[in-house]
Amino acid sequence: MTLTVGQHAPDFTLPDPKGTPVTLSALRGKYVVIYFYPKANTPGCTTQACSIRDEKSAFDKLNAVVLGISPDPVKNVAKFVSAQNLNFTLLADEDKTVVETYGVWVEKSMYGRTYMGAERTTFIVDPAGKIAAIFPKVKPGEHTALVTNWLKENGAVAA
Repeated sequence: MTLTVGQHAPDFTLPDPKGTPVTLSALRGKYVVIYFYPKANTPGCTTQACSIRDEKSAFDKLNAVVLGISPDPVKNVAKFVSAQNLNFTLLADEDKTVVETYGVWVEKSMYGRTYMGAERTTFIVDPAGKIAAIFPKVKPGEHTALVTNWLKENGAVAA
């Protein structure tokens, strides 16, 4: 499935690190930044998550909720949150339903080996539940500034 700007973001419910279900549609009325990352506790994913952690107040001021999603098991996501002292919501997509629905479960290649994995992609969902922006193949170190700048420039207002 290829998602495009302007269409309704597919709803989902996934567990957070404590196993508590989080549903996208329950967050209507706020901007929701959904970022997909390949694997918890890897260098690029740690850089990206820690940047969001360090700038959480900027997201809060823009009335934006951040959801990080990976195909990791809940226990790995919980360890990542604890190890990096993350202060936003990460979700576990163990059965890969959401990464497939959002079109970010892709064939990857490293060191001549081909495998399936989550592509580092970010979707911004507007308060009405529509996809407002898509950032494919995001660089971990540039992600937070890219997203917060987009929110500022495109009408996200202080809560």
